[in-house]
Amino acid sequence: MTDTAPLDRARTYQDELAAIRRDIHQHPELGLEEHRTAELVARKLEEWGIEVHRGVGVTGVVGVLRNGNGQGSVGLRADMDALPINEATGLPHASHNPGVMHACGHDGHTTMLLGAAKYLAETRNFNGTVNFIFQPAEEGVGGALAMLKDKLFERFPCDAVYGMHNRPGLPVGHFTTGKGPRAAGGAFFDITISGKGAHGAHPHQSIDPVVVACHLGTALQTVVARNVAPAESAVLSITRIVGGDAYNVIPQSATLAGTVRAMKREVMELVEANMKRLATSIAAGFGAEATVDFRLIFAPMVADDDEAQLLGDVADELVGADKVRRDTPPGMGSEDFSFMMELVPGAHINLGNGDSAALHNHLYDFNDAAIPYGVALYAGVVERKLPKGSVD
Repeated sequence: MTDTAPLDRARTYQDELAAIRRDIHQHPELGLEEHRTAELVARKLEEWGIEVHRGVGVTGVVGVLRNGNGQGSVGLRADMDALPINEATGLPHASHNPGVMHACGHDGHTTMLLGAAKYLAETRNFNGTVNFIFQPAEEGVGGALAMLKDKLFERFPCDAVYGMHNRPGLPVGHFTTGKGPRAAGGAFFDITISGKGAHGAHPHQSIDPVVVACHLGTALQTVVARNVAPAESAVLSITRIVGGDAYNVIPQSATLAGTVRAMKREVMELVEANMKRLATSIAAGFGAEATVDFRLIFAPMVADDDEAQLLGDVADELVGADKVRRDTPPGMGSEDFSFMMELVPGAHINLGNGDSAALHNHLYDFNDAAIPYGVALYAGVVERKLPKGSVD
């Protein structure tokens, strides 16, 4: 049986929230530069009577709303940053900032959390504390870690945290979620090979780092195939090889760079160790040296079973169980909400963005029709987790 009351109320905010979303879309900001977006968020929260804390994790914002005498607390999180992409949608609300675009829907995520804040501030159908966490710099720039370094959960304790992301290709009004691993941990790496430069016509006088890079690039493909157990999931992708500037010069150095993804931290550590072993030994075999800079950017995102169950139950009540899939496999993409979920039990859900362009695409746009569903889901989680009339 569905309960459409939260959704019906959220729909009354549609025009106001869509205007906010399009304003954010027109003024995208990269990670840790979200000054305008953060101030817009803070002003709206204050307008609705919510306590505001600015500058949490550089440009992050936390709104705090208390009601009743309950000691329980819930964290709702949305990301605010854009991507370094030139928008090509041609829409009236297209980006005004050349080379920067909301191509992942963080403008929509921010707006949905604002809508939930407005809803909860008006209805106050809960007993406890809600922390609205507006996170900067999700796109590999370390925003979650910046907020945690700024003592996010010490200052704003949460019994559970919940996050959401839009999903192109999934119909509006539909959700997908699940227990356990939901998104891969992600690392970036740079391998620098130091050799000996020489004239291209005199290769015997060189220690050619380009040759080393070619051999190493092939060898690294065996790390997942021969070191990671077949039952585990891992990806190692070399996405850049750079060496030399001239046709007739063997360079002094060459570099390889790329990304690693895995569902478990221990698998990530296994891949890192074997990459370093291969890089060192192969370079040494040619008389060169290699150094590996391996940086964990995203932890694996693992949902707490109880919180994932609750999140799915709320979605069921909102739209009906036939529109909620709880058996979707984890994706190899990454999400730095994972760092928050490592410290506090939490869950994450995807909501449909309809027939839109893919994420991180220059033609992408968040679907405003999805806004009420995100608002109602966030609000429903709070009402379920912190029921009115309860005392902790």
